Amino acid sequence: MDLVMTWNPGISYGLFRQEGRFGQWPLLAITAIALVLLVFWLRRAETRLTAASLGLIIGGAIGNSIDRIAYGAVADFFLLHLTTATYRFNWYVFNVADIAIVAGVIGILYETLLVRRAAKAP
Repeated sequence: MDLVMTWNPGISYGLFRQEGRFGQWPLLAITAIALVLLVFWLRRAETRLTAASLGLIIGGAIGNSIDRIAYGAVADFFLLHLTTATYRFNWYVFNVADIAIVAGVIGILYETLLVRRAAKAP
């Protein structure tokens, strides 16, 4: 792992790059709508895993939004890579908020695909 400093003016993996303040506002609006929907889902969460997972997603989205408002882009700084004698594979650069979002999504998927399916089995 290397620590590098990059600014992501888009969303995940640099998609929908928006240069300047005017382009950032639509991304913030979409994030705000998603946050409202996630909070409604959180209020109806039936398990702790769902609530914790949604909390991670909401917290990560808020963290990235703070960067976007303050700096016009999201600060990313973790670079995972695999290096051998003849090959170097670089993963995308990401931040702590991205880790929280991914962990939350994994929690939701785990509960949806494995826990609920196991509970329904005879």
